[in-house]
Amino acid sequence: MIEYDADEPNPHPRFLLISMRTAVSFRRARFLLSATVWISAGLFGLYILGFYVISLFEGNLVRWNDILPGLYQKGSLASTAGIGLHFVTGAVILLLGNIQLIESLRDRYPVLHRWVGRIYILSSVMAASGGLVFIIFKGTVGGTVMEMGFTLYGLLMLLSGVQTYRYGVARRIDQHRQWGLRLYALAVGSWLYRMDYGFWFQLTGGVGHSSNFEGVFDQVMSFFFYVPNLLVAELLIRYRDYRASIRFRRLATMLIWIMTGFLVLGTYYFTRLYWGPAIIKLLSF
Repeated sequence: MIEYDADEPNPHPRFLLISMRTAVSFRRARFLLSATVWISAGLFGLYILGFYVISLFEGNLVRWNDILPGLYQKGSLASTAGIGLHFVTGAVILLLGNIQLIESLRDRYPVLHRWVGRIYILSSVMAASGGLVFIIFKGTVGGTVMEMGFTLYGLLMLLSGVQTYRYGVARRIDQHRQWGLRLYALAVGSWLYRMDYGFWFQLTGGVGHSSNFEGVFDQVMSFFFYVPNLLVAELLIRYRDYRASIRFRRLATMLIWIMTGFLVLGTYYFTRLYWGPAIIKLLSF
């Protein structure tokens, strides 16, 4: 169905052609973004299993501090359990989240969609809860600003998980899918957090970063790793609105193309330098 502005009762053929081209361009951009996120987030999920979970099985939890200082402290059972739960369930949601976005799979296998969705939502709630437990008992290495940002992130994940489940059970499909998209946008935040830091260090050498994660860049990143994701999710949600103008649709498409290019480049370098070796170790383990 061709969408057009509600304010234009009799659309001109040229307008219809532009609208069709815009819709095709948007679908292509959305498909490539989804594929890129699927591959990259999946690789990162395997990386989490390869690095954090194997370190747990090997009894070498001190290795957790190699990536982010202060994650493990001997004798702190509650915080260690919380962050461990966060890592394990975080890997699960990165590996399963993309499956829920496949429309053909939802339509053909609704039972599979519902059961994977239950596991996905439960894992999201557990990941958020584990992170919040860690903050309560241990705090964060970045101090007050990081604690505020990460706490808000955890609470938003809890809210999105509950709303996705609630609307799904109520068979309010539009609201269910909207909250599911928001939940997914938040779920990939931990993956983008690493990628953003990697790009920043490559481009600037770490300007604004400090060893205690209280630098200007660190404080911005306490919110930046999930707020833009939510904005993109809202763009995708509002794009379906028939009242959206051609200019808005073009803007949404352009932003999606830019983000896709950013993710493709980041995935290549991170897989080559960090994720790949950990995944190989997981497979050999």
